[in-house]
Amino acid sequence: MTNALSTLLEIVDVILADGATGTNLFNMGLQSGDAPELWNVDAPDKIRALYQGSVDAGSDLFLTNTFGGTSARLKLHDAQNRVTELNRIGAELGREVADKAGRPIVVAGSVGPTGEIMEPVGSLSHAEAVEMFHEQAEALKAGGADVLWLETISAPEEFRAAAEAFALADMPWCGTMSFDTAGRTMMGVTSSDLAMIVETLPNPPVAFGANCGTGASDILRTVLGFAAQGSERPLISKGNAGIPKYVDGHIHYDGTPELMGQYAAMARDAGATIIGGCCGTMPAHLRKMREALDSGQRGDRPTLDQITSALGPFTSASDGTGDEAVPERRTRRRRRA
Repeated sequence: MTNALSTLLEIVDVILADGATGTNLFNMGLQSGDAPELWNVDAPDKIRALYQGSVDAGSDLFLTNTFGGTSARLKLHDAQNRVTELNRIGAELGREVADKAGRPIVVAGSVGPTGEIMEPVGSLSHAEAVEMFHEQAEALKAGGADVLWLETISAPEEFRAAAEAFALADMPWCGTMSFDTAGRTMMGVTSSDLAMIVETLPNPPVAFGANCGTGASDILRTVLGFAAQGSERPLISKGNAGIPKYVDGHIHYDGTPELMGQYAAMARDAGATIIGGCCGTMPAHLRKMREALDSGQRGDRPTLDQITSALGPFTSASDGTGDEAVPERRTRRRRRA
């Protein structure tokens, strides 16, 4: 399938994605508990500024402000009947920013988890999940998104439901899971599991990988896990800007722009082709990441020791696969920031 992302992948060695949505919107005045998606209508200039900040920092791709855009998530804010409106406008604002950039920019329609637990553990059926994701996908498509971007998924059932929905919308897509529980997703999926899931889908993603998680070191270990499976699909690494810490009543991420620059270069060397930031990542981080990616070619894949020496300790003893237990000495090094 020919699409803007696939075209860009053919002409560049590595793609810089965007950073955090929530962190940047909180800095613009969004209050905890508010639905960011409502700002697509209520504060469109701030959403344009969010997108523009990524473009100005050097990003080649940014995600729309639609992470919680399914009816299940919007129902928490009594906005379940506004799925089409909020997602379409979120994508339209992105299209405006991208089209005036003067260089190729991919608008990725962000699709987050429904927040519901799927059968057989929970009550959300496969058909209901597909319907929710399809509704959101069609709205993002109508708004001009180039590609759909499934992110922060934990359950394989939800990943498969979204893939089916995106096929119904006839849209290319990318998919990432969050490996935030000792190297696994909350529902127990490992990096090798996801690599296998992707290859069993009738409608596989253009690229797949990891986002969020517990820090730059951990996500690189996950990327190495993907690469070890030998997949020829582009890999995604979209890690947090360090580790979250509670300071003066607020959550702050301790990753400096310089650290995120190191992370970006190491993510590229680990095998990632699409590299960005997640929670805590701001334009200042993205600029250093852009500099790092532009300053040299891919190098040898980093070792676990090299990762922890540069970016700090892992938060768990292994990546969850059972084969890569990390010696205790690696988990006690001080972060180099």
